[in-house]
Amino acid sequence: MPAKALKASGAVRSPASKNLALPVNGLLLITILLLSIGLMMMTSASIEISSSLYSDPLFHLKRQAVFMVLGIGAILITISIPTRIWYSYSFVLLILSYALLVAVLIPGIGKEVNGSLRWIDLGFFNLQPSELAKVFLVLYLATFLERHHNEVQEKWSGFIKPLLVVGVAVALLKFEPDHGTMVILMVTAFSMIFLAGAKLHRFIFIFIICICGLVALALTNPYVLDRALSFLNPFDEKYIFGSGYQLAQSLIAFGRGELFGVGLGNSIQKLYFLPEAHTDFVLAILAEELGLAGVAVVIGLFCLLVCKGLSIGKTAQRKGRLFSAYLAYGISIIFASQILFNVGVNTGLLPTKGLTLPFLSYGGSSLLVSCFMVGMLIRIQYEDEQVKVPGR
Repeated sequence: MPAKALKASGAVRSPASKNLALPVNGLLLITILLLSIGLMMMTSASIEISSSLYSDPLFHLKRQAVFMVLGIGAILITISIPTRIWYSYSFVLLILSYALLVAVLIPGIGKEVNGSLRWIDLGFFNLQPSELAKVFLVLYLATFLERHHNEVQEKWSGFIKPLLVVGVAVALLKFEPDHGTMVILMVTAFSMIFLAGAKLHRFIFIFIICICGLVALALTNPYVLDRALSFLNPFDEKYIFGSGYQLAQSLIAFGRGELFGVGLGNSIQKLYFLPEAHTDFVLAILAEELGLAGVAVVIGLFCLLVCKGLSIGKTAQRKGRLFSAYLAYGISIIFASQILFNVGVNTGLLPTKGLTLPFLSYGGSSLLVSCFMVGMLIRIQYEDEQVKVPGR
């Protein structure tokens, strides 16, 4: 393994890396804890469905464990790649993200599940192009914001251009459809542009357009409006066995868990009451089995992860490394928004959407991309340690 990668991971504690070891190990520790909790809870939530569908209670555990090992490998590889490489190839990765989003829509290539074309079957696992697209788009946006810093702050063109880049991806995601990722991308893009110094009044105009678009989407797609209404009262007899069913069962799981839960492995809701409990609603099973205390621990770890990412971005910005700063901000916002949306869906604060919980939900694409993003944060942090603050 390259020496820089070993230093960045904390495996080599040379005198020059003493100051680096603790913060990097802290970020890695948070990730490893989340991976471990995720593997444990995903296994507990999937035992019944694994036994029923594959005659192997540990089917999903074995697959997720493989992806976990690959994810750790992805972290080690990513921290050995200088950020200037990502900067140089950001446009190529942008085109690749568009190509993947188009490919998944092509009959025979895209795999349809529950009415959505979101996966490409690679044989050994299903690739979800939107997961990669999120990161590649953030890479390109960070590059654009660094190259056109003054234009973004002073002109409408610097505000509109990055939104058009994201708009192409949002339009492609609409055809899948994947409304959850659409929202994540828009939130991330707006946040990055705002942090780059764009004027606040420009956002107000765009927000009005987005709200009108969301209203039009709800009115032209009855199922979207139905979901938007069902989450307000999922126990209503009109929704309880339809669009509100998953949320109702999720809320029952939270209610049963109380403070300390019913015990690991003792969930009732995972026994086919809560569909796909090991994916989008794994937090509900965690709440049922480990209670409010378990949920608080997981949310606390997520908060530490996001705060650490934002802190890394702030340090990079203070040292004049704008690309690395915007990249760290973008990655942190992806994590934060996806966590908030998943927790909101599980607790009934937001309409039901198919968004995974990073590190906890079952799925190879989500796990690998999450580890990839952590690796980039660690690399940015490592490079920050090598640069002095200008003027000091």
